[in-house]
Amino acid sequence: MEPISAERAIEIARQKGLLPGRVRGTNGIQFTKGSNERLEVISWDEFRQLLARRGLQVYESGGWMKIMKRK
Repeated sequence: MEPISAERAIEIARQKGLLPGRVRGTNGIQFTKGSNERLEVISWDEFRQLLARRGLQVYESGGWMKIMKRK
């Protein structure tokens, strides 16, 4: 998996119909289609802020994206 910028991750997510989400009751974030009740949809600005604040990076491989600690 290769690290990608938040802007590239947002571009890919939009193409796939994904939104940024926060796992309710935690500070975990992930991409969602918005239909999962466990997740609260957040703004892209908040998504960027959470990535930076928590030292996270979006990684991509073959069209799959995963949010992990920055290496």
